[in-house]
Amino acid sequence: MRTMTVPGITLNNGVRIPQLGFGVWQVPDDAVVEAVSHALAAGYRSIDTAAAYGNEKGVGEALRRSELQREEVFVTTKLANPDQGYDSALRAFDASMERLGLDVLDLYLIHWPLPRRDLYVPTWKAMERLYAEGRVRAIGVSNFQPSHLERVMEEGGIAPMVNQIELHPLLTQEELRAFDAEHNIATEAWSPLGRGEFLDHPLITELAEAHGRTPAQILLRWHVQLGNVVIPKSVTPERIRSNFEVFDFELPDEEVARISALNEDRRFGPDPDGFDG
Repeated sequence: MRTMTVPGITLNNGVRIPQLGFGVWQVPDDAVVEAVSHALAAGYRSIDTAAAYGNEKGVGEALRRSELQREEVFVTTKLANPDQGYDSALRAFDASMERLGLDVLDLYLIHWPLPRRDLYVPTWKAMERLYAEGRVRAIGVSNFQPSHLERVMEEGGIAPMVNQIELHPLLTQEELRAFDAEHNIATEAWSPLGRGEFLDHPLITELAEAHGRTPAQILLRWHVQLGNVVIPKSVTPERIRSNFEVFDFELPDEEVARISALNEDRRFGPDPDGFDG
């Protein structure tokens, strides 16, 4: 077992989330057990899945096969878009927990705001109920813009603890990250490597060579130094291990700024304001 430890970020309710986690988007259920097992063996202590990924059952199986205690691993899942609404969200949570084989979840997220359906406020109230009942330690949202966040804060009882958003050097989300920070909402980055877009980018390869690191490690270190929670995905054991090794070096501020300057406000995923699920 590796001795490297991952720093934690304290959420606005006092719960700590590891700053580096392991994502399992597009990992089939029959492959996710092995992938998560490799990640846990490498030292990851945060796993991010979703009902829509279709692999919650495999994630739960990997957790059961590990020798780790339940409290040692931070588990996140997300509500699938068709299950938005107060009652349906509560039922969907029960189904996710059954697939995961857990009694208490660490973090539950609304996967997308789906503004045209206008169900995210009653959905958020269902999340607040789950939180009040102690069935989940923290609640949050994914892909929410400031207008969506303002509504749940105004019409709900508590502010989200996490906003998980697409975030990489081509989409640095500076305004949204500033909004999150102003309201003490942790920003979590999905697609942190830009779907591999930057792994052969001249600047990233230049910095990787200068630091004796991989391009992915440079990108993940950039996220860490911005203060993001970050959840890279891989099914390759060596890359899983390599992506974990980002806490024993540091980028100078000037290099962080050079990477941030690559921003083009370019998305690989849908625009949350127009996406209807």
